[in-house]
Amino acid sequence: MEEAAQKAVSEIRTQVGGGRVLCALSGGVDSTVTAVLLHKAIGDKLQCIYVDTGLMREGETQSIAQMFARLEISLECVDARARFLKQLEGVTEPETKRKRIGAEFIAVFEEAAARFSDIEFLAQGTLRSDVVESLPSQGGGAAVKSHHNVGGLPERMKLKLVEPLKNLFKDEVRKLGRHLGLEAAFIERQPFPGPGLAVRILGEVTQAKLALLRKADALLQEEVVHLQHKPWQVFAVLLPVQSVGVTRDKRTYAQALALRAVDSQDGMTAKPTHLPWAFLDKVSARLLSEVEGINRVVLDISAKPPSTIEWE
Repeated sequence: MEEAAQKAVSEIRTQVGGGRVLCALSGGVDSTVTAVLLHKAIGDKLQCIYVDTGLMREGETQSIAQMFARLEISLECVDARARFLKQLEGVTEPETKRKRIGAEFIAVFEEAAARFSDIEFLAQGTLRSDVVESLPSQGGGAAVKSHHNVGGLPERMKLKLVEPLKNLFKDEVRKLGRHLGLEAAFIERQPFPGPGLAVRILGEVTQAKLALLRKADALLQEEVVHLQHKPWQVFAVLLPVQSVGVTRDKRTYAQALALRAVDSQDGMTAKPTHLPWAFLDKVSARLLSEVEGINRVVLDISAKPPSTIEWE
């Protein structure tokens, strides 16, 4: 891993020369490892930008700001919540969601770049799995799905791309992060999609749905820490399905929530995690009693392939 890190640093220096780099930061493992690698290669020529899309998990923005302060890497937070919601109004088709989010990311970063002198490059935490899934199939069919940092990029982008992780899979990125000195608890955190909660809300994304899913996700993660075997990824998906229920002796007609837990090494394939029934029972009971607007919880036990890990 020492050799791989040195090679990556050398390639970054060769690619950017004396130019400044704007790093698109999500706060996840991939973009953070990218930022630390860039900082090692070019120091203060790196400027990180974190965009608060309004599509993140509970407390995410504050957590990211604190971590980068500890790492002593320059970070600017941009509040673009209203912009992203506007882009997603009335959108229900998954590929359209991803591409609109990707295009808006680039628009925000290009505007941010204009506030800094000599910005020539945009760095992203794109992985090999992102690239593979975004390409057409070998038989000439459609791609599996466009990742926000691949399929959503506009053709006439002004900044040149720097993607030091694009030939690595998730497990390799984790190893690189450990080598670079990132905390183990952070390195082992669950993957989170670039488009955020937007691809975990099937159908139109609204402020109300985001608030509901954010609360459900926080509750789920509170319980996950007590599992002896922690899944590679576990999350909730808000379904565009309503059903009849009973809450406090009153009839309800509310939404269904799907729980998804998988084990994987690199994200290219995955098997459903065999979650303990006691865990599922407790999580379901809490969701139904503590999250208003949910009256049914279902479990997704699909493998990848044929299903993808995320629903959209």
